[in-house]
Amino acid sequence: MPTRRELLLDAAIDLLGTRGARALTHRAVDDAAGMPAGSASNYFRTRDALLAALAERLEERDHADWTALSRMPAPTTVEQLVSAAATFVGHAVTTDRARTMARYALFLAAQADGPRDAVRRGRGRLTEWAAEQMRGVGADDAVAPILVDYLDGLILHGIVAPDFDPRPGLERIVAALLD
Repeated sequence: MPTRRELLLDAAIDLLGTRGARALTHRAVDDAAGMPAGSASNYFRTRDALLAALAERLEERDHADWTALSRMPAPTTVEQLVSAAATFVGHAVTTDRARTMARYALFLAAQADGPRDAVRRGRGRLTEWAAEQMRGVGADDAVAPILVDYLDGLILHGIVAPDFDPRPGLERIVAALLD
């Protein structure tokens, strides 16, 4: 069962992802979480503290998803890697749309050191996970950040055009990265 802090942060993620950065206030988080006024500010005294904690909670939730995905066999062929990446993109723009929108809003809102550092740590962990997944097809770890950046672009594009097919571009970029 999630703690009160986690419930507040999950409400903040949903709020940020559905209503944007301007709607993210301590009071709005309290309301979205169904908690008494002042609850969010008891845990997160400033907006930057809320943003930093929100970034860490996003990473926790993402890590849980990556762990679940990691239980599946790592791709051993280019087609499996492309398929896994396309599935990841599709999930990010449909099922996980609010969290994805929150992540992009957080990238723009996280200008102070605390939130920015939390975003960087999460990004580093995602890149490490991607490198692990790509080793099965013989990829050098140095190409993982490039693929992650490309996936970010696909996901950003998919937010406004969720019916697009990422596979053709993925096939080309993966082939180029492995060449």
